[in-house]
Amino acid sequence: TQADSTAATLSVDTEVKDAKGQRGLAVEVSVINPKGWVEQAAHASVGSDGRVHVDLPVAHPRLWSPETPHLYDVRVTLMQDGRVVDELPMKTGLRTIAYDKERGFTLNGQPRKFRGVCLHHDLGPLGAALSKAALIRQVKALKDMGADAIRTSHNLPSQMQMEVYDSLGMMVMAESFDMWVYPKCKNGYAQYFKDWSDRDITHLVLANRNHPSLVMYSIGNEIPEQGSKEGRDMAAHLQDLCHRLDSTRPVTQGLDRPDAALKSGFAQVMDIPGYNYRVHRYDDNIGQLPQGFLLGSETASTVSSRGVYKFPVDFKVAADEGDGQVSSYDTEWCSWSNLPDLDFMMMDDRPYTIGQFVWTGYDYLGEPTPYDNYWPSRSSYFGIIDLAGLPKDRYYLYRSVWNKRAHTLHILPHWTWPGREGKVTPVFVYTDYPEAELFINGKSQGRQRKVSGSRPDDHGASTPALARERAKRYRLMWDGVRYEPGEVRVVAYDDTGRKAAEQTMRTAGRAADIKLVADRTTLNADGADLSYITVSLVDKQGTELPTATDNIDVDVQGAGAFRAICNGDATSLEVFTEPHMHLFSGKLVVTVQAADKPGDITVVVRDKKAKLQRSIVIRTVKP
Repeated sequence: TQADSTAATLSVDTEVKDAKGQRGLAVEVSVINPKGWVEQAAHASVGSDGRVHVDLPVAHPRLWSPETPHLYDVRVTLMQDGRVVDELPMKTGLRTIAYDKERGFTLNGQPRKFRGVCLHHDLGPLGAALSKAALIRQVKALKDMGADAIRTSHNLPSQMQMEVYDSLGMMVMAESFDMWVYPKCKNGYAQYFKDWSDRDITHLVLANRNHPSLVMYSIGNEIPEQGSKEGRDMAAHLQDLCHRLDSTRPVTQGLDRPDAALKSGFAQVMDIPGYNYRVHRYDDNIGQLPQGFLLGSETASTVSSRGVYKFPVDFKVAADEGDGQVSSYDTEWCSWSNLPDLDFMMMDDRPYTIGQFVWTGYDYLGEPTPYDNYWPSRSSYFGIIDLAGLPKDRYYLYRSVWNKRAHTLHILPHWTWPGREGKVTPVFVYTDYPEAELFINGKSQGRQRKVSGSRPDDHGASTPALARERAKRYRLMWDGVRYEPGEVRVVAYDDTGRKAAEQTMRTAGRAADIKLVADRTTLNADGADLSYITVSLVDKQGTELPTATDNIDVDVQGAGAFRAICNGDATSLEVFTEPHMHLFSGKLVVTVQAADKPGDITVVVRDKKAKLQRSIVIRTVKP
């Protein structure tokens, strides 16, 4: 595709099977109006080899981007002597991408940096089964955070995924596999690589090259061979295969040993050098990269448990503390990684960076670092959003930096701490505003402004002191606040010093009611559509109880069925498929699925201990 705001050319290359010896074959490419008539069309004869190329001019195109994900209905028709033989309908978008040393990554001619996340294949309590409704919910939450890209780590995406990413506007790094010849584990892909890698890469490219959301391919992740000549040659081979099948998109992979990869030439051979972590090596390494830019292909690996806060608040490498939880103050990272603030700095301050993909957008089943040897931890702590699909505090830190369309003002921790009266309980605020004032029960705790002068100029790995200093650029932190029950209020100020927004949080009392919030109250009666209902307890004033752990029972009646339940607790052994579970940090999420006939779904939620009951009705209608 060639495109700008005034004109575009939609280029179609296709191949007709069994065309040899056939006469009078031609292909028509049509752009179909939503009302069904042909807006524009172009024709070309089929060559003797069965191949055909058609260029279709499109005037005043609506270009595809994450902000404007417009899709065109395109129909490719095969004719013989004027008679329709076959036709292929498809949706695609018009957009251009480019990568170069001078401007980095450009979409439709405009430079931008990826605000991406890595996503594992599972959908939390639904497991590995595909669900369009679950994918849409996932993408909408990430887009509200300000994300614009997804890395399908570490596996080929499904067509359902790609169609959702096309329609909702998410750029995609489509990844292939996690290992080559050298095995990372006993039963991994290494046992199939020699026989299947070329075929799998071919399938990856052919299945996805017509999707406008796809902006790069990835041929590997933290490959052990990256420090060898053999590895460099394999990288070149797989990349060349991608190029032969699709000359319009570059190829990357995630490197976790960049110095070794530079020494072997492995990093230099890639279209896009992808760095997994090792942020402290960016400045030293960029001069050795002929590409002139690099991508944070995997970043952060910050860990936290939603709604869990530990004291004192320390900036540190996360460790097994014997309780299966990590503090949600967002101050703990892994031995190989760093906090988000350093990644923000590198994207903001280094022109040669083209963006990042955070590990991970959502928690996933497996890899419970730092509790790899702690039972019963069974799912990750890396997610910006937990396994139930509930945002952690970290979500709002990313939103305050990434979302340029809406303001963010978020306070942590919660303010219900019986027994902590008079004890130091730091308050953090995540906001896109530069300045704010904190009040506890009406008394000012001081006015703070973000420290704009903080820079990532040290060349060492993260340390507690450096991490705390860097955090001052993107967070507002009142470290000396002492807890007293009541009201926390934050007033934010804009660049001119004028009051711009405020947020209030109160201490919760006893449970007086159940609060139910459905992400969708009308579903398609198609046997597959889903509604996610967030359950919490509230006091008489409507304040949520942030530490409630009550057992919740669910009954689903009518034109739908109970599908799953999840509370986001990485240590919970309660099953996802039974209609009962304990609240974790005051919340859980119930998933209900529509039947194939229209009607009402009534969801009844009970807390037998508190003698509370609440119901919600979800309508289902014909698709």
